[in-house]
Parts: sequence; C-alpha cells; structure tokens
Amino acid sequence: MTVRVRPISLNLRNNPIMTRTRSIDEEAVATIRLLAVDMVEKAKSGHPGLPLGAAPMAYTLFTKIMRFNPANPEWPNRDRFVLSAGHGSALLYSMLHLCGYGLGMDELKQFRQLGSRTPGHPEYGHTPGVETTTGPLGQGIATAVGMAAAERFLATKLNTAERALIDHFTYVICGDGDLMEGISSEASSLAGHLRLGRLICLYDSNHISIEGSTGLAFTEDVARRYEAYGWHVLSHIDGNDLAAIEQAVRNAQEIDDRPSLIIVNTTIGYGSPHKQGTASAHGEPLGPEETKLVKQAFGFDENESFVVSDRVYDHFHAIAERGAALEAEWQTQWQSFRQEEPGLASALTDLLAGRFPESWLPEMPKFTTGEKLATRQASKSVLAKIAEKAPLLAGGSADLAPSNGTLIGAAFEAGSYGGSTFHFGVREHAMGALVNGMALSKMMIPYGATFLVFADYMKPALRIAAMMQSPSIFIFTHDSIGLGEDGPTHQPIEQLAMLRAMPGFDVYRPADANETAAAWLLALKRRKPAALVLTRQGLPVLDDADGRLRNGVTKGGYVLAEWADTDDDDDRRIIIVATGSEVHPALEAKTLIEQEGFAARVVSMPSRELFAEQPAEYRAAVLPPTVRARAVVEAAATFGWHDIAGDGGIVIGIDRFGMSAPSSQVMEHFGFTAENIAARALELLNRK
Repeated sequence: MTVRVRPISLNLRNNPIMTRTRSIDEEAVATIRLLAVDMVEKAKSGHPGLPLGAAPMAYTLFTKIMRFNPANPEWPNRDRFVLSAGHGSALLYSMLHLCGYGLGMDELKQFRQLGSRTPGHPEYGHTPGVETTTGPLGQGIATAVGMAAAERFLATKLNTAERALIDHFTYVICGDGDLMEGISSEASSLAGHLRLGRLICLYDSNHISIEGSTGLAFTEDVARRYEAYGWHVLSHIDGNDLAAIEQAVRNAQEIDDRPSLIIVNTTIGYGSPHKQGTASAHGEPLGPEETKLVKQAFGFDENESFVVSDRVYDHFHAIAERGAALEAEWQTQWQSFRQEEPGLASALTDLLAGRFPESWLPEMPKFTTGEKLATRQASKSVLAKIAEKAPLLAGGSADLAPSNGTLIGAAFEAGSYGGSTFHFGVREHAMGALVNGMALSKMMIPYGATFLVFADYMKPALRIAAMMQSPSIFIFTHDSIGLGEDGPTHQPIEQLAMLRAMPGFDVYRPADANETAAAWLLALKRRKPAALVLTRQGLPVLDDADGRLRNGVTKGGYVLAEWADTDDDDDRRIIIVATGSEVHPALEAKTLIEQEGFAARVVSMPSRELFAEQPAEYRAAVLPPTVRARAVVEAAATFGWHDIAGDGGIVIGIDRFGMSAPSSQVMEHFGFTAENIAARALELLNRK
C-alpha cells in the first residue's frame, strides 16, 4: 500500500504561512504544532507525528465547537474531549496550556519529566482538563462510549421540558491503532446499538503505524465497518481544512440517533520535510536540524522554542471567556434545579465532591442465621435495596445478569435512556471501560458484572480505573473452583491475586450474606474502584446479631471466632485466616483442632487492602506476632498470602488449574475441607 505524502514547501518566500497576512487560525494551529514539537525535542522522547498531523482537528474542537470553562474543569455540563491516541499527549497539553487550564509554559517544558503535570500519556486527576487516562490503545474510545451513555442516562433522569441540566457532547480523537484494538470494536458496536448520538469520533487516518504502513496489517474498509455498527460516517475530510473539519462536526451534531465517525485524512509528522508520512515520525524526536526545518516551514524563528505570540494568547483568552459565560448561563439552571429538587441536588453535590450521599444509603436486608445463601444472591438482595434509594445507580452484566444477580429495573436502551439495567452483551473488554466512563461523570453510580475468570478480559480497564481512582464497581461471581462442573476454563485461580496486585483497588471476598452487605456499603462509600467477589454455591449465614461481622468488614480483617483457652500459651495456638467460602470449613476446623487440646482463632479477611490500611496496633491484635503458627485458607492461588502466613505458617490454596466435577467433590479433592485444614494445622502445632 502506497502512502501519499503531502509535500511541504521549503521555499520560504513562496510559503503563504510565512506572510504577515496569515490568519489567526493558521498561526494558532502552527503554534500548537510547534509547542508539541518543542516538548518532544526538549524531553528527547515522545510522539511528534500525531500532534503535527492532528493539530487542526484539536484546534477546531476546542475553539469552534466545544463548550467548556477552563476556570472550572469540573463543570458538570462541559463537553468531554478524549484523546484516545494518548501517545499524542503533547497535542493535548498544548491545547490545555493555550486554553487557560492553568498548565503553565514551565510545565510544557517539563514534558515527560519526573513530577511534572505533563506525563508521557494523559493522566486523569493529574493534569487539569484531562478527562480520562489514555495510552493503551482503544481504551479511550471505549471509555468515551461510557461517557456518552452517562450523558443520555443523566439527561433523561434530570432534565425537564424547561430545563436542560445535562446536555453535552463527547468528542474523541482516535487513530489507526485504536481501531485495530478489539476493545474499540466491542465498544463501537454497543454505541451503535444504543444510538448514542452525542458521541462524535474524529479518526486521524494517517495510514502509518510503528512498523510502517498500515497496509502491513490493517486494510479493512473502516467506513463500511462503522456503518455496519450503525454509526453515521463522514469520509474524505482534509485534515488541514479547518472549515471542512468544522462543518463535518456540525453535521454530526445534527445526527441525534447515531454516533458519528468522521474520517479525517492526515499526514503524520506534517511539516517535517524528511519525516512526514513515515513511521519514524511516530514515536521519536524529529532531531535538532529537522526541528529547525519544521519551524521554517511554519514561519517561526528556527532558533526559538516554546513560542506563543500575544495575538494567539489573546485569541484563546476570548475562548476561555466564552466558556465562563456558558457555565454562568448553566448555573442559573442549576440554581432552579436546587430549588425544585433540593434532595436530589444535595445528593448530586455530594457525588460531585466525591462523597456518597448519606440519604442514599439503604437499610440492609435481614438475613436468617444458618440459612444457606450464595453471596451472589445476597448481593442481588442488597443491590435491590440500594436501587430503591439511589436513583442514579445503574449497571449490568456481560450477558450474565441472571447468574450475576444484577437486574435492577428497566433496560437502558436506544430511545429509552432512563433504564437502570445495562445489557452490555458478551463484551467484557468494553464493559469495563464503559463503567469507567460512566463513573467519571461523578454523578452516576455504575457497576458491571461477569464471572471472576473473565476479569482477565477486563484487566486493562480495571487497571485504568485503579490509576484514575474512579468510583467504578465491578461484580465478579462464580469466584472459585467451587463453581464445579464448568471446569478449569471457568474456575478462577490467579484472578484474585491479579486484582489484589493493583495499587488502589479494593477487593472484597465476603464469607456470607452479612459480609456481602457490608462490602457493598464500603464499595459505595469509599468512592474508589472496587471488586465484589462472590460465590455461586450457597454458604451458611453467620450470626451477626450484634453487628460484629459488618463492623469487622470495615477493617478488612477481624477475629470471627476466638480461641477458647485462657492460658496464653502461644505455642499451643494457631490462627486460621480465611476468605469467602473457605471461612466456613475454617470454623469447623477450629472445633477439630480444639478437640486435640490446642486453641484456634479464626480470622475472616474479606479485604486485604482495608486490613493493610489499619493501624499496626489493630493488625497486631488480630494477628499477634507471638503466634507463629498460622494457616491461610483460600481456594485460589497462594501468591501474595505468605506475608500473612509468616515464616511459621502455611498457605492452603491451589496453584494448579481446577477440575470439572460437582462443587463439593472439587473442593474436597483440593483439600478445602475442615478435616484437611485441621490436619495441616495440627502438623504445624505438633512441630513445636
């Protein structure tokens, strides 16, 4: 496949952008391009190719299309911009600097440096104006679908005929790599099905990937593919024609029953005489000599860097003033809303501030002690109670809702966006990113559900959620080999260790219905990414008449059953630490151990993350250092538990794949019985 390279004139006398009559648009676009080039050149790393080619698109969106207020990047009704091709971050930082987001020139000069607010890829919560963390290709466009879904959901819930409280667009710039990734296919298919008309994606079609021409691996007809998804597609837009780009976006805005893909033909590294249109323009600095030639081509002094004229600053200052006026108009609607709906307005204020509204906290269902109830069923009951109190709770499953227990009402569907149940289809990759996008609205309480083993499909989105600390809730049922007959393909082993390894991610594996209720409340109140890991098989409901279990869950780990002796002989004591379904055989093992004249304490540890947050004194009280005999029991990989077991303890887990058989047989085969736990514990004690 031949890549057509648009030539750049280096005859400065004949170059129209060198003349004093160039328009403010031309000067501004050139400024954006060269700021990005200077950032990459100073850092000696980065990606200049996309900013050089895509600057006209970003400029058109920020200056002629989008509604935003740089003085308040969190304005709820702002338009969202997602740079899905996050490697082109220098383009976004140039725009944020010029638009007045408080990203100073000194920050641009610290691009990709330690501690700067201009990291190599955009990071949500780190740089003002960055709407979502991007970099892993495809995540941005998929997260944007969640943002667009949130807009439709919130608009349906909050708007009236007289008041449009939520009324914004989500814009994306994506590249060839984004559209190659499978997650973009899943998300785009769902966006087309849902007819999310306020989602507009500009595809930077430059025909270059890192290895060379996209003809090496990507020759599909993207336009026809997206038309098949149900998108409105506009093709053959010249990437340097500002008027054509603007008109295409305005045409897309008029299509309210389909998302839009605008295919913009660009040249990667545009303006670089020797690198434009080549793979080398993608991910390496242009070099000092080539940088000088680019500056000459765009009419800038080749010996100056990070140049912005007063004229350009004034131009962008007017855009910022326009944004402030737009928000001021919206604030009048917000004040009316507060008067008409004070309770809901107060709850939204809490959510926007990162707090879960106390008025939305439900009264938990009562569970009967001794009753056998799978924690997925307990979660279903708890979720129903939450839905009664929280009108902006919404979520669903990857085609597993009956098994996950996640149906809470009418469906969110095309033309009927007020439903609280999302049918994501068999699309775990997309579901994770959509939940993140909805959570970033800060006004929704979204969740997504599937089997724990399929958390593997969601790993990139889970990791992004952890980085962003978005309040995304993920429900993972069928949590162990205890699911039985479906066998090793569906029996998770290493997934719990994977989830726990992510910094800033809360993982809850409750032992019964009461712990499940407590875990749900924590997932709501802590306002950070969380996973609820739940059983398929029934578990006895433990006695929690005094609230000890639910209070204990708030600390991550607690003493569930105390040792019976009082002689303080630590050599005759053992601590059994267990999670989830294994807490119950651990309690039975305690009785067997005590029949042999030893003492056993059972610690339930539904959340290692919360336990690690507790003061050292509390952790030492639960796990006294003087009691070295410890047995950790969990039907999953042993990885990560040896620090709790200590050098005098053991971990009873499973470090191989499972087997297909009835649940009770599988659990017995792999040693998750009271008899085996007791026997292993007694071996430890008898060594003393």
